[in-house]
Amino acid sequence: MTQQDKFAIIVAGGSGTRMSSNIPKQFIEIGEKPILMHTLEAFDRYDAEIKIILVLPRSEQSVWEDLIDRHSFKVLHRIIDGGNSRFSSVKNGLSAIPDGSQGLVAIHDGVRPFVSSAMIDRSFEMAASSGNAIAAVVLKESIRKIADESSQHVPRTGYRLIQTPQTFAVAEIKAAFKQEEKETFTDDASVLEANGGKIHLYEGDYRNIKITTPDDLLWAEAFLAQSNQ
Repeated sequence: MTQQDKFAIIVAGGSGTRMSSNIPKQFIEIGEKPILMHTLEAFDRYDAEIKIILVLPRSEQSVWEDLIDRHSFKVLHRIIDGGNSRFSSVKNGLSAIPDGSQGLVAIHDGVRPFVSSAMIDRSFEMAASSGNAIAAVVLKESIRKIADESSQHVPRTGYRLIQTPQTFAVAEIKAAFKQEEKETFTDDASVLEANGGKIHLYEGDYRNIKITTPDDLLWAEAFLAQSNQ
C-alpha cells in the first residue's frame, strides 16, 4: 500500500439500556479497563502513528477524562462532540479531518474492542486499492424472512453480517456524508452506497463482537482470558 495518512474515527455514543447498566456501555470495564480503552489500544497497536478521532457525547467527556486519569491511559486521540444519531456523530468526526485529505479513514464502533491488527490492515489495504473496505462475515445459522403471520426460508449463502471497521478514501466518504440523513443509513457503507459508491467487502472476524448485551460481556471476558494465557 502506498503511504497515505491514516485516520480512525471511533464512534462511542451508546447507552447502557440493552446492557441493563446505569453507565454507558463503552465505559463498562472488562479486564479492569473500560471497553473503549481496549478499542483505542487496538488501533494504537496496529499503528502508533494513526490519527485517532474519538466521537463522544459532550455529556460523557468529563467522565472519559476522569477514566483516562484513573487508568493512566496514554493512547493519543482527539475528542469530538457526538451528534443526535450515529450518522451525525460520524459526520462530526469526519469534519475533524482536513478537506482535501488524500488519506484513508477507518470508522469503527467503540464497543468492538477485539478488532485485530490483521483485520485493520486488511481494511486499509483494500481501501487503498478499491476506495472502500467493509468488514463482513458469513452467516453461521439458517435465516427466515418474516412476512405477515408467516415466515419463509431464505438461503443464507447470499447474505453477510456486516462489522466495522469500515474504511474509506477520506474524500469519498466526506462527500457522501454531505447528503441528508435517511432511516436506511444503518452503517457508513449504506451512506456511501446511497451516494453512488460501489461497496467492497473484506473478511471480518467472528471475535470482533459488538458488546451490546450482558451475554456479550461473558464472551468478552472469555476472549480476554484466552488472550492473556
